[in-house]
Amino acid sequence: MYELTIIGGGPAGVAAGVYASRKQLRTLFITKEWGGQSIVSTDIQNWIGTPSISGSKLASDLRGHLEAYAGEYVDIKSGSLVTKIEKAEEGFTIHMTSGETISTKTILVASGSERRKLDAINADIFEHKGLTYCASCDGPMFGGQDVVVVGGGNAAFETAAQLLAYAKSVTLLQRGDAYKADPVTVEHVLSHPNMTGILNAHVTEVAGDKFVSGLTYLDATTNTPVTLATAGIFVEIGMLPNTSYLGDVVELDQYKRVVIDPWTQKTSTPGIWAAGDCTNVLYHQNNIAAGDAVRALEDIYMALKAH
Repeated sequence: MYELTIIGGGPAGVAAGVYASRKQLRTLFITKEWGGQSIVSTDIQNWIGTPSISGSKLASDLRGHLEAYAGEYVDIKSGSLVTKIEKAEEGFTIHMTSGETISTKTILVASGSERRKLDAINADIFEHKGLTYCASCDGPMFGGQDVVVVGGGNAAFETAAQLLAYAKSVTLLQRGDAYKADPVTVEHVLSHPNMTGILNAHVTEVAGDKFVSGLTYLDATTNTPVTLATAGIFVEIGMLPNTSYLGDVVELDQYKRVVIDPWTQKTSTPGIWAAGDCTNVLYHQNNIAAGDAVRALEDIYMALKAH
């Protein structure tokens, strides 16, 4: 039986894995792939300690770091998925897509999330060619240019506020007839002279050559298409946490994110902790995920060794 099983190969999972090895916990590390969401970014500028790094290089570095420290304590099972977790007489039983079952005393859920994709013609073609799902990763590259944010929730308005620091102008397109963000946030962001908000705007097509040059949206009030020139499109229409395999073993919120105690990263189920983008914390970033996972690992160690 493993003392700990870590699920997820992004910054959270790898940070936990490195700490688990250093603390000599008998650990199983399970991941389908390495790097998390950032693997698709061409230039990440906010990974602390590294001014610029591609998503693929970050994934490679994360894997290399864990493999260098794994030693005799961390068994790495990559290319694998968890299908189900069950409570056992002692600890938990983890079911794998391979049909294998794992016994473990504790679990750290760090399986992350994925962005809800923009459903528009050519959106997939121009992803990372002017259309992006990460303003903190790619926003600075659009300094002095006209950009668009798609979405109407708090994340969309926070992205718009961030982009206003360096973009020439920001236009926010909300599909519905009302913004979902907090009214105070909406009022504050829309008051900026370089900011425009448009309701009832359903993006239908992305245009460009090698890179994005514009988009078309359907004005739902008039049922007419509108063409808008832009150098960058930032999509903030929600996240899909990778938590379906958890079932009802832990408490999830209305968005299927794992509910945690931010003091310890504990879930509602004793013996299971969670960290990173699959949790219901306010902000989701690589650096935050790694830090939260380290906090979880410290608490897991205390639970295993100090009681």
